[in-house]
Amino acid sequence: MATSHADHPADHPVDAPADPSGGTAPAQSRETTEGTVYTVTGGDWDEVAESAARADDERIVVNMGPQHPSTHGVLRLILEIDGETVTEARCGIGYLHTGIEKNLEFRNWTQGTTFVTRMDYLTPFFNEAAYCLAVEKLLGIEDQIPDRASVIRVLLMELNRLSSHLVCIATGGMELGATTIMIYGFRDRELILDLYELITGLRMNHAYIRPGGLAQDLPAGAVDRLREFVKTMKKNLPEYDKLATGNPIFKARMQGIGHLDLTGCMALGATGPILRAAGLPHDLRKTDPYCGYETYDFEVPTADTCDSYGRFLIRLEEMRQSLRIVEQCVERLAPGPVMVADKKIAWPAQLALGPDGLGNSLDHIKKIMGTSMEALIHHFKLVTEGFRVPAGQAYAAVESPKGELGAHVVSDGGTRPYRVHFRDPSFTNLQSMAAMCEGGQVADVIVAVASIDPVMGGVDR
Repeated sequence: MATSHADHPADHPVDAPADPSGGTAPAQSRETTEGTVYTVTGGDWDEVAESAARADDERIVVNMGPQHPSTHGVLRLILEIDGETVTEARCGIGYLHTGIEKNLEFRNWTQGTTFVTRMDYLTPFFNEAAYCLAVEKLLGIEDQIPDRASVIRVLLMELNRLSSHLVCIATGGMELGATTIMIYGFRDRELILDLYELITGLRMNHAYIRPGGLAQDLPAGAVDRLREFVKTMKKNLPEYDKLATGNPIFKARMQGIGHLDLTGCMALGATGPILRAAGLPHDLRKTDPYCGYETYDFEVPTADTCDSYGRFLIRLEEMRQSLRIVEQCVERLAPGPVMVADKKIAWPAQLALGPDGLGNSLDHIKKIMGTSMEALIHHFKLVTEGFRVPAGQAYAAVESPKGELGAHVVSDGGTRPYRVHFRDPSFTNLQSMAAMCEGGQVADVIVAVASIDPVMGGVDR
């Protein structure tokens, strides 16, 4: 490219690459009718040849996403490829830009649950549970949460683990061309979403787990529906084994792909099925139990394959273990309250569906309006202003389907959080994408990303 200098360019040597001996190769420049011409002498031939090889025209940069069917949301993958081989892989994030963590600073503590449930929208109950456990730590009411509320929390989280893994297996199968797995996965997930709708009134974005307990108790008929579901899923789960586990095409497509060993997992902070597929049985439900998980009987599956196939097998086995826990929860559902007794914290949890389609329990309204003016004022202040949380900070973590999901909550003593920050496993696990993909084929990037199972709602908070 032609360049020009204001003074005499030949008087000024220009920067040149260092020669192998550590010095600088001399370079001279002169002006011609075509512009400035530089003459460079010296240098090592091998170095020049290597540099030419690096500038091979076959090496191109490909943007996969952010609008791409295989990126699990608005994830942008920047791939440098040499032919079909990926030489460099990077993630581009930030396309969802929800601003949820900042928004939490402008809502009261209970309203916060309506935001966090939308982060990783495939695991809403885990987001709510981590946030509420941290708030309860700050309030010092961990031991006051009613048993029934804790059992229902565990029940919903394990149902959520099932539905999240079903989406992972279904979408991952679809990306490999195994469309039957996709149909089966969404068929079974629909059964779980029907249960969510029965219990919380919504298929997603529930805000059902709240500081101090739950929004409301299980509705009539929920236990029978849960028992039917467990029976149906026990019948359906073996179909995934028949379709995929021993399928030679499925195995050939996944074995040895997206390799990340235990050392890599520890260096990158990967948790969940990625870590357990590398042989480490780390699960917060066992190592740092919460919500009474230490009293449930279940196993933590591991594999030693360190690849996408191992992660698939672990998710399949985790679904069986979740069904075991759901069965135990159903048997433990003893009558009782689902919200703490402290009226300074407890939002009304005895709501009934009113004729207007909203949760306005006429009995509750009559009671607070008829009992005393103070009760009505207290109810109004609790709902509009919210309760105060003692100043301090707390961290609570739960084992989400994707790994360790932690909430770091800071209070300045007011009715709103001073700061809330989440350690989302999708964000952390995405860091392993480059290690899994570089040196492999372009087609294998899709398999590796599917085995990480990232959800961008959790990444872009």
